[in-house]
Amino acid sequence: MGKYHTTGLQLALVASDDSCTCTYTIVEHDFCDSISTANNVSTFQLAVVNPSINSRCTNLMPGQQLCLGTLGKDCTAVHIVQEGDTCNIITSNYGLNASMLVTNNPIINSECTDIYIGQVLCVANAVLASEPLAGLSAPSPASGFGDTPTSR
Repeated sequence: MGKYHTTGLQLALVASDDSCTCTYTIVEHDFCDSISTANNVSTFQLAVVNPSINSRCTNLMPGQQLCLGTLGKDCTAVHIVQEGDTCNIITSNYGLNASMLVTNNPIINSECTDIYIGQVLCVANAVLASEPLAGLSAPSPASGFGDTPTSR
């Protein structure tokens, strides 16, 4: 299985079938980040619109259909985190501010020390992330970022 880091993430939002804009059928050896990468969908978005996926993405079954986005909350402007990336580098490369990156990717912490290689982040310059429900650990966008690079 590939990596799918969701420390503190509770998959708690449910997308209704009629609001799903695109679906994907799981094939053998898929994992969350590979699905996100191949379909230009952020890791957070995939988790949020598919509450049946467990927090480690270990329960994907071939033939199972996943929703890739919902109407009005479908982020397809994505960045795949590479070795050496920091949130400061990512925000600079896409002309974003820290608040927008955190708002669209609430699974990253306010210091941005928990991004990882292969993670797919929404880099849209508009709010596209669904609101986390109570119990979902979301960082404070006003906190800013450290400059901790990713490494293997």
